[in-house]
Amino acid sequence: MTSKRKEKFFHILVVDDDNRLRRLLEKFLKDNNFIVNSASSASQAKKYLNLLKFDLLVLDVMMPGEDGLHFAEQIRKSSKVPILMLTAMDESKNRIDGLQKGVDDYMGKPFEPQELLLRIKAILRRVQKDQTHNFDEITFGNYIYDQSNNLLTKNGTKIDLTLAESDLLRILILNKDNIMNRKKIMELGSSLRNPRTVDVQIIRLRRKIELEPNRPEYIQTIRGKGYIFRTGMKP
Repeated sequence: MTSKRKEKFFHILVVDDDNRLRRLLEKFLKDNNFIVNSASSASQAKKYLNLLKFDLLVLDVMMPGEDGLHFAEQIRKSSKVPILMLTAMDESKNRIDGLQKGVDDYMGKPFEPQELLLRIKAILRRVQKDQTHNFDEITFGNYIYDQSNNLLTKNGTKIDLTLAESDLLRILILNKDNIMNRKKIMELGSSLRNPRTVDVQIIRLRRKIELEPNRPEYIQTIRGKGYIFRTGMKP
């Protein structure tokens, strides 16, 4: 009997003030099995980066307010997340400036989506190869959640999760001990598009990880405010 190889779902943040291009990129990357959030400015992107862990950023150079080059420079002060820069400017100086600020790769606009996909995959392969330790784990009860691989196990056995359940668990765990209302969950979840979907996925996820789903220990409801994930109790 052969076991299936676990599949890693990479999480990408697209930052571009061009609404049409941003929506197209988000759809294209989701269609190619990535988890995607998008932001129209550096300030909005910072909010996502403070709440979630991303495997790669697709970042536009020319944006109102803080431009992509300065934003990339700020990111590099505290994070090694790979950055693929998009630019309408094809001058070598701009590329050199970006590389000096820590950008991993450059693509000029316009570009072929398939080439973008290949470059993203190449960056992610290189990063994975360079990482000798690829585990960022959170333990709660008999469960271990591996953030790097978006994998949940109980006593060493994998817990199968749907994409929406996995999306929700990732958001709750990365924001553990903080109350998350439905609106915030919907903003952060690529597959959680309305309040009803959030509530349904909460119920389904509780059935998989709670000893008593009607009396949850991990995913708790804070009446009138939202949900909170706590890791301190055992089933």
